[in-house]
Amino acid sequence: MLLTVFTPTYNREKALERTFRSLCAQSSNEFVWLIVDDGSTDGTAANVEEFKKRANFEIRYEYQENGGKMRAHNKGVNLCDTELFLCLDSDDILMPQAVETIIKTWRDHENSHFCIQGSKERAGIVAYKGSVIEGTLDDVMEKIFQGMDMEDSIRPFAGASFSESDVNAGVNTLRGLYLNGFYGETTLVFRTALLKDNLFPEVEGEKYIPEDYVYDRIDKVAGLIVLPCVITVCELMDGGYTASVAKLRKTNPTGWYMYYDQRRHLDSPLLLKYKYICHYIRFCQILGKKMDLPFYQKIVAFPGVLALMVMDKT
Repeated sequence: MLLTVFTPTYNREKALERTFRSLCAQSSNEFVWLIVDDGSTDGTAANVEEFKKRANFEIRYEYQENGGKMRAHNKGVNLCDTELFLCLDSDDILMPQAVETIIKTWRDHENSHFCIQGSKERAGIVAYKGSVIEGTLDDVMEKIFQGMDMEDSIRPFAGASFSESDVNAGVNTLRGLYLNGFYGETTLVFRTALLKDNLFPEVEGEKYIPEDYVYDRIDKVAGLIVLPCVITVCELMDGGYTASVAKLRKTNPTGWYMYYDQRRHLDSPLLLKYKYICHYIRFCQILGKKMDLPFYQKIVAFPGVLALMVMDKT
């Protein structure tokens, strides 16, 4: 088996049924579905037992005490024994050809080495995440089971597509795609071995660190195969995102400090680097940490840090 589809979940039994149906609709059943239940108190465990009776693919289920998505992700990675690892959230679905497309793409590039700093390994695959144009994900699922065309139902969840140069080259790092003008959400398939070497830090009393903390580290090792098609689909929710991020910043300051500390060292456009330094200083202040910065950077960043303080924005 080449691919594990990993789903972290917490009290999402109704949404998980839809995700399961999308896996049942796959044109290839050559995958393992690994579910890590992050302390659900609803009927998730019982539902999964029913899924196992209905599925024509392997399902593995693991329960852990509630510790947040990053701890669930780490457990999933450590349990995974396939070469490839795809994280599919419990409220998303896979397109019917997703597994088949991933396997074919990986095997088609078997002899291609996307080397960065001497690596001879491919990091994985990056594709679009789709969003629903009209209706709901349940409507999309009905069209899938009726064998209807999906072109009028979904679109890439992107403000700008992958650049023509990235598509033609067939490879880039995730950060490289964004620096080349891409803007939107992606589906990421990684080599499991790379994820095992780059687990999310687990901070006592915190449950979150930006996912880019790990992705930036993988970018230093190898490139991703660029696949300009929709693999997973999510449903856009109204509002709440900004408030959610603000809460995550306040409740997980160490995770965000680690993220900005790492980002400020990356080769970035000047304005982005200034932003990262300002946020790094702000989180140093919040956590009472010593700033590892030259004096001139502290002076230049002062107006930006002051603005963050005035807006109560970390």
